[in-house]
Amino acid sequence: MATKPPAGDPVQDAPQVAPPQHAAAGLPAIGHTLKVGQQQMGLVRTARTLLKVNQKDGFDCPGCAWPEGHKRHAAEFCENGAKAVAEEATLRRVTPAFFAAHPLADLAARSGYWLGQQGRITEPMYLPEGADRYEAISWERAFAIIAEELTALASPDEAVFYTSGRTSNEAAFLFQLFVREFGTNNLPDCSNMCHESSGSALNETIGIGKGSVSLEDLHQADLIIVAGQNPGTNHPRMLSALEKAKAAGAKIISVNPLPEAGMERFKNPQTPLGMLKGTALNDLFLQIRIGGDQALFRLLNKLVIEAGDATDEEFIREHTHGYEAFAAAAKEADWAETLTATGLTRPEIERALAMVLASKRTIVCWAMGLTQHKHAVATIREVVNLLLLRGDIGRPGAGVCPVRGHSNVQGDRTMGIFERPAPAFLDALDREFGITSPRRHGYDVVRSIQALRDGDAKVFFAMGGNFVGATPDTDVTEAAIRRASLTVHVSTKLNRSHAVTGRRALILPTLGRTDKDHQATGKQFVTVEDSMGMVHASRGNLAPAGPRLLSEPAIVARMARAVLGTASKTPWEEFERDYSTIRDRISRVVPGFQDFNARVARPGGFQLPHAPRDERRFPTSTGKANFTAAPVEYPRLPAGRLLLQTLRSHDQYNTTIYGLDDRYRGITGGRRVVMVHPEDAAELGLPDGSYTDLVSEWKDGVERRAPGFRVVHYPTARGCAAAYYPETNVLVPLDSTADTSNTPASKSVVVRFEPA
Repeated sequence: MATKPPAGDPVQDAPQVAPPQHAAAGLPAIGHTLKVGQQQMGLVRTARTLLKVNQKDGFDCPGCAWPEGHKRHAAEFCENGAKAVAEEATLRRVTPAFFAAHPLADLAARSGYWLGQQGRITEPMYLPEGADRYEAISWERAFAIIAEELTALASPDEAVFYTSGRTSNEAAFLFQLFVREFGTNNLPDCSNMCHESSGSALNETIGIGKGSVSLEDLHQADLIIVAGQNPGTNHPRMLSALEKAKAAGAKIISVNPLPEAGMERFKNPQTPLGMLKGTALNDLFLQIRIGGDQALFRLLNKLVIEAGDATDEEFIREHTHGYEAFAAAAKEADWAETLTATGLTRPEIERALAMVLASKRTIVCWAMGLTQHKHAVATIREVVNLLLLRGDIGRPGAGVCPVRGHSNVQGDRTMGIFERPAPAFLDALDREFGITSPRRHGYDVVRSIQALRDGDAKVFFAMGGNFVGATPDTDVTEAAIRRASLTVHVSTKLNRSHAVTGRRALILPTLGRTDKDHQATGKQFVTVEDSMGMVHASRGNLAPAGPRLLSEPAIVARMARAVLGTASKTPWEEFERDYSTIRDRISRVVPGFQDFNARVARPGGFQLPHAPRDERRFPTSTGKANFTAAPVEYPRLPAGRLLLQTLRSHDQYNTTIYGLDDRYRGITGGRRVVMVHPEDAAELGLPDGSYTDLVSEWKDGVERRAPGFRVVHYPTARGCAAAYYPETNVLVPLDSTADTSNTPASKSVVVRFEPA
């Protein structure tokens, strides 16, 4: 039987610390999955729901974007995916009575964990100007308020329309269509905060901002380099793919400032032997200093060139541009500087080189550990350089693999959720709908916050997500949001963003992935795109959390009719009635989606075209894959300071906090901890178990403080520290971003420690 939500926030003042673990998953993962399912759904509903996760006739997990193979397990989910499903399929409900009992000030004082535990929102809610709590409102009145605010703006560019990666392809396509018909490209999304650096680097170097590998490629690789990524917590099903690759003879190098249990050993809960013994994954662990990855890959590239016949000369000659300038820059790579930048030893790098040279098929996977630095784009370009040298793009078992964090974040971008859309996309959209889309580039996430802060934006609309919890410089962001005249959130559950509002605010409750979606023409399904470009259907199997919920496509369609009125010739009502009509339009606008409805009806869906992978054709400005030669950068630390990376706990997905434990790292009962190497801690006078304030340092001289963190002596790289977000987002300056991509530099924050 499901349990009630916590009445009060748990005390987090004294987290307990034990040694970190050295294996992931296994029996503990099964136990935690069943426990969370029972608490949120009850045992019968848990079984009924989880057996539909990631199945060809089921629904796509609302967690990460890792793909499924052609053959599915009956239990095709991981522990954290099960947590995501349980929290969406929960029997707990947030009704108007809840809001009547909890004024805004009370909600603002609660933790994200407590807010998320309360359950599904059941009715649209409205916070009038000057009111102290939300009240129930009709859908018609809610859309009228949105229309009133938007049509009163001096310019459409005074509105910001944010998208979370959970949004389906159909909803995302309608959303960007409405926004562009309204008259702006202000379409920031969660990609701006994570893999924007990947897209920026890959578009320049190979001509498409997506990964070039399939799941089968991982199984065929000789060498897999996993850099700046923790699959055991953030993409646990990836461990099964790595296990299969190991069984086929692959070698694995992990490059990360922290040792992570999942990369040490994977205890596959799908097999008895896996649960008991498991598979060692790492062949080499390079414990790199934060931000040293570009220097590492630059030196490896120099050494590959110097190895003689180690480069694929035919591939370089036929398919690449810029080799000479790159090779000249690579030859300047210096051993001493690289060892300083990386904290590695010469034998470690030489061992990595030997593994690279022995491999005929290499894949490099990465995530936020590479993308959230000032020099993130240059770092990823250097990764591409290594693969180009070896001819490892456009052949089986080799390529680039940026691992996306949210279940349809890649699909949303494919559907046109982008503040800097390609002219060809806008031309196709205009031809199909007879509109004139704006050509002026819009705001990304950072620029949206700046516009709200400066009064240049006045309405903020979020299609899912937890914008306030996910963004940097918390105090600045919250003050910016509070300047808005209206904030609107399309949501399934409560989060911090509902407690930080404009003068007026709306919460619009929507269906989740697990919910059945019935419209006027019958039961509907939506589609998503995974991290490797596979598009497939998602069908919920549960009754919605309440009769007054609307689907995301329905919300967009009704809002568009209210805002645009009869001047719009777009058939919004038809789109709401029958999602197949949306897919018909997508098929005529978005390349690769021809005959969309027929192809997605096939079990497992279809793969989108990828010119570098499929044809060794590179649609770049030069018509070839581009070598690049950016100057090598890495963070320099003042004396008495450490470089902080923000990260997730194991009881967390993005900003959703499932619990207060991080069992792989040995931390239970609290989140306000900072992990510091024992030798660094000794030099800084930070005993294990002591409490400290974290204070970040940035060139603007503003003090940004995160108070009351328990010091945990932990085997991080020297000079580095780690702590969980969103608690440490307050330390990340809004203007500290990656060159080119403008992604917040949340993995390289200079901090000092002051007594708590």
